[in-house]
Amino acid sequence: MSRAVRDDLPHLDKAGRPTLATVAALAGVHPSTASRALSASVPAGVRVGSTGTVARIRAVAQEVGFARNLQAAGLRTQRTSLAGVLVPRLTDLVLATIYEGIDEQGRRHGYQTFVTNTNDDEAERAAKLEMLLARQVDGIVLGDARVDHDEVIDRLEARKVPFVLVSRRSQHHPSVTCDDRAGGRLAAQHLLDLGHRRVAVVAGEPFASTAVDRLQGFSDVFREAGHPLDPDLVVPSRFDVEGGRRACQQILRTPGDAPTGIFAVNDFAAIGTLGTLRAAGVAVGQDMAVIGYNDIPLASDLPLPLSSVRSPLHEMGRTAMEVLVAGIGGAEMSSTTLEPTLSARESTLGARAPGDSH
Repeated sequence: MSRAVRDDLPHLDKAGRPTLATVAALAGVHPSTASRALSASVPAGVRVGSTGTVARIRAVAQEVGFARNLQAAGLRTQRTSLAGVLVPRLTDLVLATIYEGIDEQGRRHGYQTFVTNTNDDEAERAAKLEMLLARQVDGIVLGDARVDHDEVIDRLEARKVPFVLVSRRSQHHPSVTCDDRAGGRLAAQHLLDLGHRRVAVVAGEPFASTAVDRLQGFSDVFREAGHPLDPDLVVPSRFDVEGGRRACQQILRTPGDAPTGIFAVNDFAAIGTLGTLRAAGVAVGQDMAVIGYNDIPLASDLPLPLSSVRSPLHEMGRTAMEVLVAGIGGAEMSSTTLEPTLSARESTLGARAPGDSH
């Protein structure tokens, strides 16, 4: 913490606080140089002086207790250097990792980010959006978009607030996502290659493009191979452990031949699936193959390592913020799709293929 503000400094404001002119005078630089040096980040290509000059200016600011007035800066630029982020729940490691990328990239551009949870509830989404707009954010990263019509997006468009979707897509709006159809296809081809023909899906929330696209890609591969999915074995679920547990219980109760493999469109739902199978006495990796999606760090550290489709979460967040900053600056925003990869582990590789007598 800086020491108490002295009363013999030049250019104090009416309340006796040091101003930008105070810092500039004491550092021996022009106020504009001091302003750039004290920005949250110095943009690439903008010269402020030597590294020593920047360090000296910042040291002087700390010494005299200067606090940058972001509201005043906003009046000059018509921007607040604030960005809002809406996510279903930040306790979800997937969303937390995406947000880390958003926040990291935001800092590089001098932005502070404010994240808030919506719990995928329509009323809460609307209320949280209004809260962020009341803070006069320059733009919004939307991590809880609906795949079809979305009231929150309508409000953002009506108010001409720049926004970008992350993780989920919605119609024609700019988004940064993993290619979830391709990821679903990777999961399906992996199970097919291991000999599985009758499989089930813990399918996620039907309003989220992540669930819709992953299921679509998975279903397409099995249909093309001549083994269309049994609709009774495709069970919607929440994107969490409890959702996976309940969906798996329903799958196990489904009449007819039991599936030999399960694709959960989210790793936490896959973990719930693993627990249900274990409780039912099903040996995962032998009696049943299970594959998840996102490849969170925990997936490889489980007692039985989980096969999963890896989604580049941190990169997704960084890219989304980069797109938003460009849009705030007046550039045209376009969608970006990142490629998934397969991480195959014991939950599928140890599975006995149907008909295999070894």
